[in-house]
Amino acid sequence: MRVLSGIQPTGRFHWGNYFGAIRQYIDLQGADAAYYFIANLHALTTVGEPEILRQLTLDAAIDLLALGLDPERAVLFVQSDVPEVCELTWLLMTGTPMGLLERCHAYKDKKDKGIPAGAGLFTYPVLMAADILAYDADTVPVGADQVQHIEVCRDLAVSFNHNFGEVFKLPKPKLLDDSAKVPGVDGEKMSKSYNNTLELFENAKQQRKKIMRIVTDSRPMEEPKAPETDHLFQLYSLVATPEEREAMAAFYRRGGFGYGDVKKALADAAERYFAEPRARRAELAAQEGKVREILADGAAKARRQAGDVLRRAQAACGIKM
Repeated sequence: MRVLSGIQPTGRFHWGNYFGAIRQYIDLQGADAAYYFIANLHALTTVGEPEILRQLTLDAAIDLLALGLDPERAVLFVQSDVPEVCELTWLLMTGTPMGLLERCHAYKDKKDKGIPAGAGLFTYPVLMAADILAYDADTVPVGADQVQHIEVCRDLAVSFNHNFGEVFKLPKPKLLDDSAKVPGVDGEKMSKSYNNTLELFENAKQQRKKIMRIVTDSRPMEEPKAPETDHLFQLYSLVATPEEREAMAAFYRRGGFGYGDVKKALADAAERYFAEPRARRAELAAQEGKVREILADGAAKARRQAGDVLRRAQAACGIKM
């Protein structure tokens, strides 16, 4: 099984990125082959400052390595370091119906809200299809909101194969665990768009202050509370041990406590949970050259695979003699 996924460097990674996706990517790196890329070409649709994009791309690589992505078990690279994908995008684009792209939710949502959307956002699903098809991926771990893009990828591959012969392998989506949805500090889904995130590697003191300001309800201290529906408990459950989680759930059901006690426990548990990745990140940040070597080695491996697929596609459609 060959696994592939990408993550955009549009901001520093937060708990939602890790528990919702990155942790599961790392669990899958024991597959026969795993390709993970930092999607800086996709990020150009939202990040317009070159120095910021460069730094966010490097930070993303350091973060992924610190969190457990192992370059001996998975191929880690930057999307733009594999130019073969861009030519493959064009080959797919020539057979892509406009109506298919007009129905894709990222473009459609912006259009419906009257927000300007450029050609990059409009053709985003074709680049995503090329990202997947270039590596003969079998499985693409995605959230439910990204399944449509995998369906588009399969549609484009089927169409190309129908016209030119069996060139592309048809990938299947692997839905990420819904239970890993992470609430933000306001109780809504954690997202950079909502400005309600807890960053993975922000200063521990700053994160503690942010946790202590998490919005809670105004029920009296003595009233028992249901842990299952409380976003503070849900956050605690992500970083606590099973024993701590059970004890906190009993604490909720018993009542007679203040949310401040839970927030302190959450901050303590988070500091313990991310202590090792935080230490590894500090080491990696001091070895920027090593990180760049890992990315260069990953790009070389990715280019070999993408080159093979591109040559198949070029020969099939007649642009190579």
